[in-house]
Amino acid sequence: MAAEENTTTTAAPAEANAPTGPKPTYIWGVGRRKSAVARVRIAAGNGRIEINGKTLNDYFTNERDRKAIFGPLEVTSTGGKMDVLVTADGGGHTGQAGAIVLGLGRALAKYDQGLEAPLRGAGFMTRDSRMKERKKYGQRGAHRRFQFSKR
Repeated sequence: MAAEENTTTTAAPAEANAPTGPKPTYIWGVGRRKSAVARVRIAAGNGRIEINGKTLNDYFTNERDRKAIFGPLEVTSTGGKMDVLVTADGGGHTGQAGAIVLGLGRALAKYDQGLEAPLRGAGFMTRDSRMKERKKYGQRGAHRRFQFSKR
């Protein structure tokens, strides 16, 4: 009987600590660029952008990458109205920024179908298919060959 009492007492505090108020409804978009993958969640909010638990300015030090992420938000005029939460993985900083842009564009298009045309026109709905070319055997790299000596 003591075990039954413990289960009831541990369940009650968990329910009491449950968050109150409406949960935000997130809309997901996945973006890829080179070997980077970004899972982007958007919700109505006050314009907060968080990438892997850090703010935009803390995560991206390069101004070009920060401006690229604001591109889809500026085209759709949703800059201060949406909270953007991103989980980025793989690749480098520029690849991750490109993946976030594509994921953000896809999430915004899913949020409002009317935004797809301006996003597509600005190039935020197109996957950049360029990848790193693989190294070939008998060569130093993808194109560079070992030095050739005729004699």
